[in-house]
Amino acid sequence: MIRDIFRKNQKKKYATIPTEKAKNDVPEGIMMKCPECRKNVFTKDLMKNLKVCPTCDHHMKMTAHERVEIFLDENTFESIDDHLETVNPLNFPSYTEKIKSDAKKTGINEAVLTGVGQLDGQKVVVAIMDSHFRMGSMGSVVGEKITRAIEKATQLKVPFIIFTASGGARMQEGVLSLMQMAKTSVALRRHSDQGNLYISILTHPTTGGVSASFASVGDINIAEPKALIGFAGRRVIEQTVREKLPENFQTAEFLMDHGQLDAVIHRKDMRDKVATLVHMHMSKEVSTW
Repeated sequence: MIRDIFRKNQKKKYATIPTEKAKNDVPEGIMMKCPECRKNVFTKDLMKNLKVCPTCDHHMKMTAHERVEIFLDENTFESIDDHLETVNPLNFPSYTEKIKSDAKKTGINEAVLTGVGQLDGQKVVVAIMDSHFRMGSMGSVVGEKITRAIEKATQLKVPFIIFTASGGARMQEGVLSLMQMAKTSVALRRHSDQGNLYISILTHPTTGGVSASFASVGDINIAEPKALIGFAGRRVIEQTVREKLPENFQTAEFLMDHGQLDAVIHRKDMRDKVATLVHMHMSKEVSTW
């Protein structure tokens, strides 16, 4: 009897397994957890807020198709170069299977979606990188698609706009990935020589060879709030310089303060601000002083 009294006060050493009915009470996908503040948000409300957390204002990652929907005029986007396919030049194990899996998951043929559309009535060419596809890494097809998109913008004499989101060059393609840095940069120079506008919009994260090439050479460089932007990782830099780096190091705000960005713009204001810049550039009015 005394033993039973002590047992009543003991904590249970087992977990309660929810029933199938309890699991199905909340349908999958109805809520999302913010990776920053860990608060749950209804997916419907989050999408209305452009995937920005209403609690902490964290800008969550977007797919390429989601970017098209919130940035360009409705039903004006026409994708290009969807036929290009990634090969496995180094015979890297399981690389081809992973590419096919990501293509099926994201609905795009590679880590960047390119095409022609209209922004507030003005024709533009856009390239939108998708971090859901191999972390937005830059391989041969990514570099080729971006280069062709730049050349398309040059041919049409319209602005070229890119949304970057990448972990850098793709290791499975070795030096072929690094060659894309030079190829895209040369195409951008030719675009600029014709007097055309290039706007680079850096989103979270933009790192490695992407940040060191086309992402950082825009006529106007813009970033979303608190986006991670840099070349090498924080730990590598600290070990190299043997100094403790600031807490906000490699954030959009840090780069803005040090002159590497022209503006940090909230996602809800991005479309209108960029449209204004495009219209200013395309205006035929000549100012006299």
